[in-house]
Amino acid sequence: MKLQAPIPLFRIFDYKLARAFYVDWLGFGVDWEHQFWPGAPRYIQISRDSAILHLTEHFADCTPGAKVLIHIDDVGAFHAELSSRPNPNMNPGVSEAPWGARIMEVTDPFGNRLCFNQSVSQ
Repeated sequence: MKLQAPIPLFRIFDYKLARAFYVDWLGFGVDWEHQFWPGAPRYIQISRDSAILHLTEHFADCTPGAKVLIHIDDVGAFHAELSSRPNPNMNPGVSEAPWGARIMEVTDPFGNRLCFNQSVSQ
């Protein structure tokens, strides 16, 4: 028996707004989407490198306001990438965390937070 890395679920309310944030701005790709019928809530898997997230419009799946920690090898490079395609609602910075890491935190349009964490030893 071997456990695998968990996949966080984030509650979203607007598919187009979620795609603009996660795909267009953060650079995640859509792996697959599911709807039971046209107009039904969507369930989406997105990924970038080995980071996988599930985005759900289904109200019973989870509540907004979650936070996920994503390890990254160069938070400064990611910050520069995001700065090259500005988001009118986000202007993240990179800071030093008390646990010995450089971090950049962003909040999606639904209140979910992503903390990109680079170990100082990297």
